[in-house]
Order: sequence, then structure tokens, then C-alpha cells
Amino acid sequence: MLKFHEIVLRKFLALFFVLSVIIGSIVYFWEYDFYLENTKKSLLQDIQLITLQINKDTDLDKLVQQVKEQLGIRITIIDADGIVIAESHKDKTQMENHRYREEIMQADLEEYGFKKRHSNTLNLDLLYVAKKYTIQEKTIYVRMAVELRGIIEKMLQLALKIFSALTLFFIAIFYVTYKINSQVEHEVSNIINFLKSMVKKQKSTFIQSEYSQEFALITKLLTKVSQIIVKQEKKKSKYTNKLKDLNKQKDDIISAISHEFKNPIAIVNGYSQTLLEDPNINQNIRQKFLTKIHNNGTKLSELIDTLRLSLKLDSHQQSLKVSTFSLGELLEDCAENIKINYPGREILINGPKEQQIHADPTMMSIVFSNLIENAIKYSEDEVVINFDHLHIDIIDTGIGISQKDLENITSKFYRVHKNTWNNSLGLGLFLVDNIIKLHSFKLTIASEENKGSTFTIHF
Repeated sequence: MLKFHEIVLRKFLALFFVLSVIIGSIVYFWEYDFYLENTKKSLLQDIQLITLQINKDTDLDKLVQQVKEQLGIRITIIDADGIVIAESHKDKTQMENHRYREEIMQADLEEYGFKKRHSNTLNLDLLYVAKKYTIQEKTIYVRMAVELRGIIEKMLQLALKIFSALTLFFIAIFYVTYKINSQVEHEVSNIINFLKSMVKKQKSTFIQSEYSQEFALITKLLTKVSQIIVKQEKKKSKYTNKLKDLNKQKDDIISAISHEFKNPIAIVNGYSQTLLEDPNINQNIRQKFLTKIHNNGTKLSELIDTLRLSLKLDSHQQSLKVSTFSLGELLEDCAENIKINYPGREILINGPKEQQIHADPTMMSIVFSNLIENAIKYSEDEVVINFDHLHIDIIDTGIGISQKDLENITSKFYRVHKNTWNNSLGLGLFLVDNIIKLHSFKLTIASEENKGSTFTIHF
């Protein structure tokens, strides 16, 4: 006859084994479906983000390769006829028609299509998720796939963790059953509440127990898991916000460039078409049209140069050709060039004529020209420039700048909604600020709405 503690131990081990199998099976299949659903949702989110980047000018082959490199996910883009037009893991010309693939046909009928299937292309078992989109009046299917083995590996890891946790849990239960049952209930209650908070994604990410090593280890692991989940959510959110910011910046750039290039191109096309259609046009009119074409071609060239300079400054590739020159003379030259386009406007320059400056004259002329032209554009009175060996002040009594705009006005492509500061691309003060920083100088802006602004460069 067995001793009591041996009977209890055998019964407990049998119960532990049966419960482990039952709970493990239930949790395994539930978590498998959970992981599968989460994987599908994650792929659908990735597909949605990718389609936001697709337009008529998008290089789809390059896009799918970028997705492959950054996410390690297989992506296939298929047209309405089932022809593969972009593929990340295989030569698309060698791939058969995908029109009647199950996930594609399902995507036609439902919100999205999915299928678990062996890929002959990669010789792997994959989960495919496909979604139908209409872009530029053309129907395409964007399909992503991940390896099922990765999900199974996660499930095996989860099963191992569950088994380990159950083992510790039942050992703790067996021990404290003879000791303090109420304390066990208290500790278990704390763990359950913490798990519930994790499921509900509440802010609690820390749990601690000092009752036993087993519970301390469980709570420590749960805390780590919870903190890892929170970090992953933050990374995901940050990545999503970054994509949104990049998409917004892309839209702003395209909008600004298309707006600024549209008018000069229209003028060049219009006048040149008139000259081509009427070879006997009056000579004076011909000269006038050619002048217009030349001026707008020059404007386009300046816009392109501005964009190129902004890219160089943004990537820190612009070098300086420093020399010593007269500050007053450079200011006079910039002022005279600007006054050609603003006849009748006064620019007063005050400072020691012998003042020298050690800088890149070409870059500094861009700075002075932008600041002086801004002051003239947005004021009606005279513009005053005061300088000495410590600083330069460019002062106007114009419409001023709001506090909100002051915080962003030197950002790339930033344009005030009601007043298009700098130039229309929103690059003027971005160039000014970056050139000044490149010289290790400092720019400060003091402004009050409806009273004027003072732009100061400190040497």
C-alpha cells in the first residue's frame, strides 16, 4: 500500500498530465488561430501601407524589392488579367497566370482573400493574403505571403512557455495546498488580473511577487513579456507615424513642385507654339515672346538649382569655398539685384564699409538675397540693413509672422498658408538656416504680426 503523500503525488501528477494535455491543446489551437488572424491583419496593414505609395509613376519592381529588404516579406502585384507585374522573390516573366489562384478569386468576392498553400516557387508552405485595389482606374491585386513555419515555430515556443509556466504553477499549487491556500488564491488573482490588463492593452506593465521564487519568476517573465509587447506596439506606432509623415512630405513636395513648374512651362509652351504656328509674326512680338520664353526658362533653371542645393544641404554634401571679402559690398550687390524686380523700393544699408567677413560669398549671397527679398515682398516701407563685426540685422515693417509659423518657418517645404514665405517651394528660409549653420553662424528671428520682422545673423 502506498503512503498518503505518494497517492497524492500520483493523483496530482496524473491530474497535471491530463490538464496539461487538455489546456495545452485548447491553448495551442486557440493561439494558432489567434496568431493566424494577427498575421493576416498585419499583412493587410502592410498591404494598405504599400498601396499608399503606389501611383502611376511608381516603379513597382523597385517597390517590391524594398519591401523584401525592409520587411523580409514576399510581395506579388498582379493585374486584373492575372498577369504578375511585380514579384519580390522570382523573375515575374517566369511566373504563370495568377487569375484563378484561390486567394485572388476570394479577394474579388470578399474584403480580402487568403490561403495556406505550398509554394513551388520558394518550396515553402506559405500563408497568402491578397487584397483588391483600384488605382488610377486600374484594378490590381496586392498579395503578401509569410512562411507558415514561422507561425508554427512561434506556437512551439508558446507551447514550451505554457508547459513551463504550467509546471511551475502546479508545483506552486501542490506546495501551497499544504500551507496557505488563501495566499495562493491571492497570488493567482494578481497574475490573472495582470494577464487581463495585458489582453485589454491597459497601461500596467509591471507585476511583482515576493511570496515564492516560482511566483517571482512568473511575474518577472510576465513583466518582461508585457514590456516587450509595449515596446513593439510603440515601435509599430512610430513606424506607422513615420510612414504617414513621409507620405505627407512626399505629397507636399509633389504639390509644391508641380505648382511652381506649371506656370513657367505653360508660358514656354504657349509662346513657343504661337511662334511655330505663325512664322510671319511681327518681329517686335516675336522678340517679346522669345524674351518671355527665356525668362521662364531661367526661372525653371533657378527652381531646379534651388531644389538641388536643398538636397545637398539636407544630406550634408554641400561644401564651402571660404574667402575674405567685404560684407558691405556683397550686401550692396544683393540689394541692387533685387531692386531690379522691385523698382521704387528703398533698401538702406548701414555699417562700416571696411568690414570684412570670412565665409563663402556665393552661399552668403543666397542668404542675403532670400532675406532681403522676403523683407521687400511682405512689407511696403523701406527695408533697413544694419551690420557690424558681430551681426547683421535685416528689418522690415511688414505683416510679420505668427508664433506658430516662427517655430516651423525654417523647415523644409514649409509654407505659411496665408502668406507664401521665402519662395513658393518653401525652401528659402530652409536654405538660409542651413547655410548659416554650415558656416557655424546663428540665425534668430524676432517678429510681431502686423508690425514687422527682424532677421539677425550672428557671426
